[in-house]
Amino acid sequence: MSPAVTSENRDTTPEAPAVKRILIGDPLASENADEHLLPKRMALPIFASDALSSVAYAPQEMLMILLTGGLAFLAFAPWVAAAVVLLLVVVVLSYRQLIRAYPSGGGDYEVARTNLGEVPGVVVASALLVDYVLTVAVSTASGVDNIISALPGLNSWRVELSVACVLGIVLMNLRGVREASRAFAIPTYAFVGSVGVMVVVGLVRTVLGVAPVASSAQYALHTQSISQAAVILLVLRAFSSGCSALTGVEAVSNGVQAFRRPKIHNARTTLALMGGIAATMFAGLVALALISGVQYAENACDLAGFACKTTPQPSLMAQLAAATFGMGSVPFFIIQAATACVLLLAANTAFNGFPLLGAVLARDGYAPKALNTRGDRLVYSNGMILLGIAAVGVLVVYQANLTNLIQLYIIGVFVSFSLGQIGMIRHWIRGLGRIRTLPAAARGQQSARRQALSYRKGLLINSVGATMTVSVLVVVTITKFTHGAWLVFLAIPILSTLMMGVYRYYRDVEHEIRMDDTVHFGSAGDVALILVNRLQKPVVKAVDYALAAKHSKTLALHVAVTKEESAALQREWQAHGMPVPLVAIESPFRSYAGPVIEFIRQYRAEHGSSVITVYLPQYIVGHWWERILHNRRARRMAQQLMLVHGVTITLVPWLLDSSELIYGRRSRPVPGQDRAGRPFMPRERQALEPRETERQL
Repeated sequence: MSPAVTSENRDTTPEAPAVKRILIGDPLASENADEHLLPKRMALPIFASDALSSVAYAPQEMLMILLTGGLAFLAFAPWVAAAVVLLLVVVVLSYRQLIRAYPSGGGDYEVARTNLGEVPGVVVASALLVDYVLTVAVSTASGVDNIISALPGLNSWRVELSVACVLGIVLMNLRGVREASRAFAIPTYAFVGSVGVMVVVGLVRTVLGVAPVASSAQYALHTQSISQAAVILLVLRAFSSGCSALTGVEAVSNGVQAFRRPKIHNARTTLALMGGIAATMFAGLVALALISGVQYAENACDLAGFACKTTPQPSLMAQLAAATFGMGSVPFFIIQAATACVLLLAANTAFNGFPLLGAVLARDGYAPKALNTRGDRLVYSNGMILLGIAAVGVLVVYQANLTNLIQLYIIGVFVSFSLGQIGMIRHWIRGLGRIRTLPAAARGQQSARRQALSYRKGLLINSVGATMTVSVLVVVTITKFTHGAWLVFLAIPILSTLMMGVYRYYRDVEHEIRMDDTVHFGSAGDVALILVNRLQKPVVKAVDYALAAKHSKTLALHVAVTKEESAALQREWQAHGMPVPLVAIESPFRSYAGPVIEFIRQYRAEHGSSVITVYLPQYIVGHWWERILHNRRARRMAQQLMLVHGVTITLVPWLLDSSELIYGRRSRPVPGQDRAGRPFMPRERQALEPRETERQL
């Protein structure tokens, strides 16, 4: 909820347009930012929804790959699942060390850039950005897949539902972190609770001798014989698909600054809770799937007897819920609804990680500065909108097909995992090196020994983490490269190159504008040029402004397309007794900026390097269609004259009556007007202003 507007700040609090206010709420003041930091109970659904929800499809993808070789390959499932759980535990422990060492919110990017150099840091950032986009696409597609499992009639609307879900999540996140956490907390906790109950009930039924049986257990499976080498490759591919359960673990390290104080403690605690819950749920779902005989084929038509032509294949979660509680039962629909919601909301993790990482990159100069700008609701809204657009594009291209999207997934996250862990090893080694350089007396102090022990502990944890994540990256690359993951390996270097180019551009601009004592401003003279087309009130207002500025010389300049037009203006100028001389320059080819630039060049050649101020009258209108009816010549000329050295442009506004739609109503400011520092006239002030046109002169 936005803070109440008191009598003291009522006149200074800007009001957003009505549609914007309805969709995302009223603007929040910067000083209220601390009130929107997250406690642990709210941070868990915000930052852990991706990691927790991935256990809904990671077991499905793992079993699907194993079943490619036949039912006998399910014997490998417990060992593959155990390897995934072990890796998850190691990665969580590793990231707890990273949060303690680098709590600023840069995560793997900051670690790699600080300890390994610029290029590895940019590669990590690119990999994370790509992975965040895929997180939104995969989570949304998986959520829609579970909705279709419960309501098969919606299968033809798969892409439209996915896009609508992404847009809804974007709007919810634009409302602010606190409101998003409230909206997402209930589905996340409902998912954890319902899946926990299902696993417990299924295991208890198994112990009692009435084990649940999945609907797909009755089907025979068409498979082809494979070689021994293919067996190993198949198991490794199943492991790489199961590793999708690790996605989202890094989000907490990227969002430390969103936690309430003490930030480091709360972030580490949230990460530990997330890892423990995810590991337990993953192991429980795999166990229940093996007990109930779930079969989920990569091609549904491989299940002999299944009506693959007319019926979409139920998801693993749907089959487990139906086997445990019965198809169509209340618990079945509760689990399906909770699973669909949490999978859709898992994209929310990316909508927190992507904008925060984008803001860090913009701060360091590797991304456009607009990504480091907070919106009305104190969130990095530009990053959220950019992520939403990219995710929608991926969903449309891949038709929201989970099987195809999952092949692109987790490559980026394991690139960042690996480089981040290697960077942490370098960090701990440097720390131990600094301790070794201390005098013997200092090294012998208890604080130094305690710090050295902490460094060695971190070095051990991150060394194990680096070994495992690099190994998994190799496995994932080998098993997924030919299944579409090559696109990710193409996207990461392209994005890295673009980011390096942005950094070079900002660096060159900074070097170009940096102040030094060799700069000399030797202009002599101060000349005002008032551009005149016809003698009207806007021109008179511009003349008045120029005279008030007391330039050393003031001229009115008319670009004459025809001699008759020039002569008529000269007569009218004299008839009204205008206080500044009028100079007419011919333009036989009907151009305007070119003759003015040539006049400035000739004037400086005769009178020296004068500073030129060009006054351009401009209409301010209130309706969008009025902009079409006016030629906006002043804007176009200003853009060309600004390229001339020593020329300053002054746009003199003339407010048409329709402009009161903008300046006369407090509820209709121009978008971004308040943050850009452009004032608008509140209704109270409007009532005090005279409405005669003379008020503009």
